[in-house]
Amino acid sequence: MMLGKLAGWKTMKVIVAGYIDFEHPNEVSEILRSARPHIEGALEEEGCIAYSWTECHLTPGRVFVYEEWTSSETLSAHLASHWYRDMGGHLASFARKPRTNVIKKYRVDLEEPVYDDTGVARGHFLTTD
Repeated sequence: MMLGKLAGWKTMKVIVAGYIDFEHPNEVSEILRSARPHIEGALEEEGCIAYSWTECHLTPGRVFVYEEWTSSETLSAHLASHWYRDMGGHLASFARKPRTNVIKKYRVDLEEPVYDDTGVARGHFLTTD
């Protein structure tokens, strides 16, 4: 039985977020352009809600990674897929700075819009379940 299916648990969305710093900021556009087939492939995988690699406009050479998956199981399937391995191979062909952060995964137990029905932005959650 999968963990997300155990009694008392519900399947939870998983978010992957972080960044990679590349040694040569002038290569970031090419890194992202040539990664497009890998990104598009991941977006076609079952359970992929979002898969975005974006250049940071404040820190030269930094690329933000943001992914959303419907569950830990769909993320696990992606991590075992050729899309993940191929993206890793692609990225390995570009020099990276030493890692100063960890790309993390987050299990989402609750989500709500930031703006309520009146258009006011709220930091606190109003839903309790």
